[in-house]
Amino acid sequence: MILRLYTWAGVLMRLPYFVLCPSKLFVVPLQTYMVTKAQIKFVRSLQQKKFRDEARCFVAEGDKLINELKTAFELELLINKDNATTKEIEQMSSLRTPQGSIAVFKQRPTSCEQSLTCDNQLILVLDTIQDPGNLGTIIRTADWFGVRHIVCSSDTADCYNPKVVQATMGALARVQIHYTDLPTFLSNRPADTPIYGTLLEGKSLYEQPLTHHGIIIMGNEGNGISPAVRSYINTPLYIPPYPADATTVESLNVAIATAVTLAAFRHP
Repeated sequence: MILRLYTWAGVLMRLPYFVLCPSKLFVVPLQTYMVTKAQIKFVRSLQQKKFRDEARCFVAEGDKLINELKTAFELELLINKDNATTKEIEQMSSLRTPQGSIAVFKQRPTSCEQSLTCDNQLILVLDTIQDPGNLGTIIRTADWFGVRHIVCSSDTADCYNPKVVQATMGALARVQIHYTDLPTFLSNRPADTPIYGTLLEGKSLYEQPLTHHGIIIMGNEGNGISPAVRSYINTPLYIPPYPADATTVESLNVAIATAVTLAAFRHP
C-alpha cells in the first residue's frame, strides 16, 4: 500500500510532497522539496549491495553522469543544492569530493542472457572480475568499441556498485550487463560460435584472424580465466609484449587487456 504524505500547501494545491513505499522512498517531481532524514538514510543504504537488491535502485553522482543515465534508467530521486545542504550531500555521497548532485535510479529489469545471439555482434564475457574500478572501466571501454552486451559470472562485481557506476562515465546507459552461470551460458551457444579468450598459450592477437561476431572472454585479475570457462575457448589469444623477447611485467591489468583486445577486433 502506498502512503502519500502532504505538506499543508500540498494539501491545498493537491500536490504530493513525496511518496513513501514499503521498500523505498522516492520523490514525485511535482514541486520543490527539501530532502528528508529518511531519504538521506535511504540513499546512504544503497552503497551496500543487499539494500540495492532489495530496493532495485542504485546511485549516481554528478550532473554529466546523471544526464547520461536519465536516457536509459527511470529516475527515482534527484538531490542537489536546490533541495539539500552541502553537509547533507556530503553525508549521502560515496565520493571523496562530492559533485553537488546525487540521483537514485531504478535498476533495469533482469534480462534473459540465454536468448542473446552473437550472429552479428561481439559479446564480452567476464569471469570473476572483482575490482569495481576494473569493471566500470571495462563497461566504458565496451561502450566505446560498440559492444552492447556483457555477460558476467555470478561472482563478478556488482555493476550497480557506486564505484562501478562512476567509472562507467554513463556507459551503463548503452551497455546491458547480465549475470549468470558462465559454463551454462557458453554450453548453450551454437557449436560454430567463435569463442575467444586471452591466454598465455594463445596465438598473437595481431596474427590471429578475428571475426566481427562471437564471444570474447576476459578472466579474473589474479587467476585469469577459470578452468571451467577456459574449456569452452576455441580460439585462444595472446597479447604479446614489445619487443617480443623483452623482460616485462607478468601481465596487463584486465581493463587494459580488454581495451587492447577490443581495439584489435575493431581494427578495419
